[in-house]
Amino acid sequence: MPTVTRLTDPMFGSPAVLDIFSDPGTVQRMLAVEAALARAEAQCGVIPAAAARVITEVCRDVGAIDRDALAQAAVAAGNFAIPFVRQLTAAVAARDADAARFVHWGATSQDIIDTALVLQLGDALRVLDTGLIRLGEACAALATAHRATPMVARTWLQHALPTTFGCKAAGWLDALRRDLVRLDAARAQAHALQFGGAAGTLASLGDAAPNVAAALARELGLAVPVLPWHAHRDRVVEVATTLGMLTGTLGKMARDISLLMQTEVAEVAEPAGPGRGGSSTMPHKRNPVGCAAVLTASVRVPPLVATMLSGMVQEHERALGGWQAEWDTLPQIVTLAAGALRQMGEVVAGLQVDAARMRANLDLTHGLILGEAAMLELGGRIGRLQAHHVVERASRRAVADGTSLRDALARTLQEEPAHAGLLDDAMLDRLANPANYAGQSAAFADAAVQAWQSALAGRATR
Repeated sequence: MPTVTRLTDPMFGSPAVLDIFSDPGTVQRMLAVEAALARAEAQCGVIPAAAARVITEVCRDVGAIDRDALAQAAVAAGNFAIPFVRQLTAAVAARDADAARFVHWGATSQDIIDTALVLQLGDALRVLDTGLIRLGEACAALATAHRATPMVARTWLQHALPTTFGCKAAGWLDALRRDLVRLDAARAQAHALQFGGAAGTLASLGDAAPNVAAALARELGLAVPVLPWHAHRDRVVEVATTLGMLTGTLGKMARDISLLMQTEVAEVAEPAGPGRGGSSTMPHKRNPVGCAAVLTASVRVPPLVATMLSGMVQEHERALGGWQAEWDTLPQIVTLAAGALRQMGEVVAGLQVDAARMRANLDLTHGLILGEAAMLELGGRIGRLQAHHVVERASRRAVADGTSLRDALARTLQEEPAHAGLLDDAMLDRLANPANYAGQSAAFADAAVQAWQSALAGRATR
């Protein structure tokens, strides 16, 4: 468990991802890159094998780097790789002065920082992938269990028509499926070594450069790009935009669930637990705290993604400000997205669904929500426009008399000789049942679950 550096870390983050992007996590991966570089160069005959062994041994000790001194020295250096290399060289020299000559051979600061970031992203995106699949499975379970559970569909926050809760959960699920596809693509793009030397030409390694790059990539389990990408940031920005959209999906889910939790609606509830959702002054409160955390992330992440997009406009071969702007921004995006995914996973896995309240809320308008169904059924007999006028009159009558649309429509039809007998009691009863006007809701729920399962099966075969 990482040390909590801010009181809000446990609320808005994911323990595993916070650990990956912690200062020790960053230093550990920078050391891993330097060790791999030394081994790769030894394999290619660029530096002595003995030197590579010493460098690798020193790089196994994260404590070899004084992080406080690193942070202070970075102020003057302009990045933390320069004092990092200085400290690492000193630590190697304490073991073997000759080996110290070959620390960081042929690389540049950005090679180490970017490749360490790529390693962090690989580890973090695996955590996100696991969480996304877990959340998708929970949504699929809801979509299946409630494929035919009727509820109110709301447009502009008002009652619209009947739908099913399974269809609503299916909407969440299908968005998550698309996020999963995007996450796969972003992870593949970001899985690339950064190794270009001072100006992206690897002139420092001469003819050995391609072999060293290939060996370094093998050591780290990364792909070798066509050429170094120091000033071309689309790889990491794609991660940012993908996680921005994922956070938006999670925010949409949180908005839906929190609105359904309102006292006047009360159709679902977040899982209960000791101390969860309470108030410091109102003992009766049960607040949607998980949704609040997710919505917080969905507010914070978009401006961070905009920063990443703005930073793409970089100068020539190495950036002046745009690259540096990523250092804190991208880890925040990844951490917030992971935290939101963790919170929403817990909410959906334990979501309490009140099907009886959903059915009761469908009856709040005494059948007015089914006016379209009545109009279309009647329209098949007398034409749509004429049917609209009849149902409209019946709707006004139902409101004025405090009765149901079914009964008001029956009386309205009986009082108009031209329309008497058009809809018998059995048909009126069928039209008054919300479950009969949920359209393709259940089929859509089934289709979303099938698409999700197919996506998972497709990934398993790759």
